[in-house]
Amino acid sequence: MDLVTIIDLFLHVDKHLSDLILAYGSTWVYVILFMVIFMETGLVITPFLPGDSLLFASGAFAATGSLNVMVIFVLLSIAAILGDTVNYWVGNYIGPRAFQGDIRFLKKEYLDRTHRFYEKHGGKTIIIARFVPIIRTFAPFVAGVASMSYKWFITYNIMGGLLWTTLFVFMGYFFGNLPFVKSNFSLVIVAIIFISLLPPVFEYIQNQREKKNEIAGS
Repeated sequence: MDLVTIIDLFLHVDKHLSDLILAYGSTWVYVILFMVIFMETGLVITPFLPGDSLLFASGAFAATGSLNVMVIFVLLSIAAILGDTVNYWVGNYIGPRAFQGDIRFLKKEYLDRTHRFYEKHGGKTIIIARFVPIIRTFAPFVAGVASMSYKWFITYNIMGGLLWTTLFVFMGYFFGNLPFVKSNFSLVIVAIIFISLLPPVFEYIQNQREKKNEIAGS
């Protein structure tokens, strides 16, 4: 999937979702939505899939009666929690080899960035990462590689999954059909993505400052 297609998928997720509903009906759309959220959270090779924007758009369509908001909420919560669980066990199976750069399908830049995030925030990363694109996909994998206690992982996983889906699905449900939002849907999606990317940007800036301070102090 090329960059133009990925950008179009994110910015016009409402149009694509509308086309899916017209083409396949709500039952198959539920299945498709489940699979997209599961893959975005559960497979480290698909961090480019829409997460936040898809949840928001799903909630907005539920407000029009095209989809059932509670079915959306329950299904996508399960998909998010199950995806992270699978990702954790894949990371646990692969282990430290993930950081040696000999596993072709892993983008080491994303892996290292998530590892730094995990080292700083610990188990809370599983909750915080839900709201950060790309890191959301890699966080459970890194937790598995680091052999995080599964008892704590599944607790954070459930909490984070429910918070994430609740926030974006019901934001879409209550605000997605306001006239301004409907006529500027792409701008709203850009704003959601921008806000989601702020934490790793601040993290990067802080890391750069700490490195400069270490160099200056040595």
